[in-house]
Amino acid sequence: MTSRSVQIVPSILSADFGRLTEHVQEAQAAGIETVQIDVMDGCFVPNITVGLPIVRALKASTDVRLDVHLMIERPERFIDAFAAAGADVLTVHVEASPHLHRSLSRIRELGIEAGAAINPSTPTSAIEDVLHLVDLALVMTVNPGFGGQAFIPEVLPKVTRLRRLFDERSLPGQVQVDGGIGVGTIAAAVQAGASQCVAGSAVFAAGKSVADAVSDLLAAIK
Repeated sequence: MTSRSVQIVPSILSADFGRLTEHVQEAQAAGIETVQIDVMDGCFVPNITVGLPIVRALKASTDVRLDVHLMIERPERFIDAFAAAGADVLTVHVEASPHLHRSLSRIRELGIEAGAAINPSTPTSAIEDVLHLVDLALVMTVNPGFGGQAFIPEVLPKVTRLRRLFDERSLPGQVQVDGGIGVGTIAAAVQAGASQCVAGSAVFAAGKSVADAVSDLLAAIK
C-alpha cells in the first residue's frame, strides 16, 4: 500500500507463526503489496528465524510479493535457492557479502529485484559503487537480529544521502528503512527520503487489526 509514494512493507517476524498465512492474507486484504521475510542464521545476527520452507509456503498460499532479507553469512550460497523458492526481492548485507557486486549481479540475472543492506554503523560508501545494481538500498534503523527494538534516528542522514545519490545518478532504486518503525517514527524516516518502510510489531503486534495498524501508519506519514 502506498501513500505519497511510500510503501508499507510488513515484516512477518512479528506475526503469529501459528496463523502466518492468515496474517499475511489480512495484510494483503488491507492493500499491502509486499511482505518481508527475515532470514537469520544465528551467526551474522544473534537470532535464528526461518528459511526456504516459509518462503515456499507463502508463495503457494498468498499473492503478495515476498521481500526476503538475508541476514546470514555468505548469502551468495543461497541466492539461487531462495529465488527458486519464490522470492521476488532478495536483499543481502554488505557486511556479510565479500563479493557484493557478484551477489547483486546474480540476483538480477535470476530475474528478481536486488537489495543491498547496511547496518547502523556501516557508512553509505560501502554500497555507493554498486547502486546501479540495486533495486533497493536498505538502511537498518536498528541493529539487526530482533524485532521490537527502538528506532535509531542517527542513521537518517544515510537515508537522505542514498536518496540523493539515486536521484543524482538518475537511478530508479528505492530507499528502504527497517527497524523501530511505528506511528511515532515513520514520518521522520519518510521525510529523510525513505520510500519503503518495513514495520513488524507496528503491524502484527499492535493490538489491533492489520488493516487498522496499516491505516494508522499511513496516517502518521500524512
